[in-house]
Amino acid sequence: MTVRLPRQKPFRFSIQASEPPGGFTGSADDGDRWRALARQIESLGYDSLTIADHLDSQFAITPALVSAAEATSTLKIGTLVWCNDYRHPVILAKEAATIDLLSGGRLEFGIGAGWMTTDYEQSGIPLDRPGIRIDRMDEAITVIKGLFANGPVDFHGTYYDITGHEGTPKPLQPKVPFLIGGGGKKVLSIAAREADIIGINVALTAGVIDASAGPNATAEATEEKLQWIADAAGDRYDDLELQTRVHLAVVTDDREGFAEMVAPALGLTGPQALESPHALAGTVDQLCETIIERRERWGLSYITVGADAVESFAPIVARLAGT
Repeated sequence: MTVRLPRQKPFRFSIQASEPPGGFTGSADDGDRWRALARQIESLGYDSLTIADHLDSQFAITPALVSAAEATSTLKIGTLVWCNDYRHPVILAKEAATIDLLSGGRLEFGIGAGWMTTDYEQSGIPLDRPGIRIDRMDEAITVIKGLFANGPVDFHGTYYDITGHEGTPKPLQPKVPFLIGGGGKKVLSIAAREADIIGINVALTAGVIDASAGPNATAEATEEKLQWIADAAGDRYDDLELQTRVHLAVVTDDREGFAEMVAPALGLTGPQALESPHALAGTVDQLCETIIERRERWGLSYITVGADAVESFAPIVARLAGT
């Protein structure tokens, strides 16, 4: 499949981390280690630090992002992603605008419809079917964008009813970049219309990340997602930045052997794993070549890896960031 891609963007790299290195100790040094991680990420040339939004053992987003911002000076801070179901959009808009203001305008606003089954089951938050959750997120995006802008918001939808509310404070950035991602046609079509950054992810309809997601992580599935985005984006397509969460990033001299070892757990064959945009394995030279090839093939220029790869991936960042 040949898909027209957005205008090529320079490479950016980010680290997804939701707790201090080594986990929680229950002591005051948790905060010290978290801020040290943020400073390390910045010093190694990564563009941003992002946090997921789950109800398990991780930091709460707002205080953690503000703490990371205070420990750094240029590092962007973002969410990958806020779960819309956990907060009313008026509350979320206020929190996000405050983070942007306190960080000096460094927030990337990521929002999603929610997916992790255990979050819902353990908290008692109702887990509606995916279509309802996505429709509710779509309404929330409209509300939040309205509250970020000037003037009172009136919105009367299926899920939210806002009357004459002036969102304050306003973000410092004139236009906070929105990140919306996913692996299904409906959510990616909304992202194509509403986001500045689109996250190409696996479909998480099962509520867990396991081998069942494998078929949605292949090269062929990625090209289908890109076609959905191109069809829905219209005139704004060239301005979109395409991001991907690399769930497995390993520097190794034996990429084929490593792929064969881990691929079954991902629901893929070894060659499929090496071709998937959600996995990277190889030497530094091989990884750089692969990342460049994927931008040429799929337009992926914003690469997010886990905190376990912050040091091993740094040579790739040093070589490619901004190019």
